[in-house]
Amino acid sequence: MDPRCIECVERSNRRLIGKYNLQGEAAERFNTWYASQLAGTTQPTVELQRAITRRLTEITGIADLYAEEKRVSNQLALELCEEWRPRVKQAADPLTLALKLAIAGNIMDYGAHDHFDLEATISRVITTPFAIDHSQRLRERLGKSARLLYLADNAGEIVFDKLLIETLGHPDVTVVVRGGPVLNDATLADAHTAAMEQVASVISSGLALPSTHVQQSSDELQQHFRQADLIIAKGQGNLEGLIERNDPRIFFLLMAKCDVMAEKLGVNKGSFIVMNQTDNV
Repeated sequence: MDPRCIECVERSNRRLIGKYNLQGEAAERFNTWYASQLAGTTQPTVELQRAITRRLTEITGIADLYAEEKRVSNQLALELCEEWRPRVKQAADPLTLALKLAIAGNIMDYGAHDHFDLEATISRVITTPFAIDHSQRLRERLGKSARLLYLADNAGEIVFDKLLIETLGHPDVTVVVRGGPVLNDATLADAHTAAMEQVASVISSGLALPSTHVQQSSDELQQHFRQADLIIAKGQGNLEGLIERNDPRIFFLLMAKCDVMAEKLGVNKGSFIVMNQTDNV
């Protein structure tokens, strides 16, 4: 694991410890456990984050540690989406604008940041070219695909995912959300808040993991993954879990929010990306 990933996880831990005011014996129990997890660990960051979520949930008794942040993110996104939906419909190129808005929504990530400015990110993405741009290839595949699988990432962001799916106009879309609370990732409740069922079928991955690990996921997710002929994967966590599959069906949509990911993709930090694996793995 890159030491910079450990630093990111530790920042997230400090925020949660402060938020829930862990002190005394409770804080000592968590810190001792966390040190044991780091000792010689080779587990991926997403697996460590899942373990941390479980441990803090046990200590605090709170099932969804980011419930308030998710509520606020969803509300902000719903308000902004109402403003942007007519602009997308009237745009000269609705798909490109909807793609950019969906990727801008990827900034709503409390695993990577303790704050973000969604409106500023939208303003920037509108005028910034994609650092990796396979959007034309995505257009071509859309016209040929029978089943589209859409792997969601964060709460709030999922509202802009819905706008993108509306714009795609694909007849058979299944959206996958996390199988339980982890970070501020979207679950079935967030998909319902976004009214995602209006434009797609919605299923759970069966895993409270901030990524997609197909073999560990529910039988339902595995079946949909096998049957899809086009897959859109949102965010850094899904990229981390899927990039080694070298699967030409997958298009990754994300913002490179950290130096580690930017270096992995060969782009600048903060870049916006529409990447198909065919040429990039």
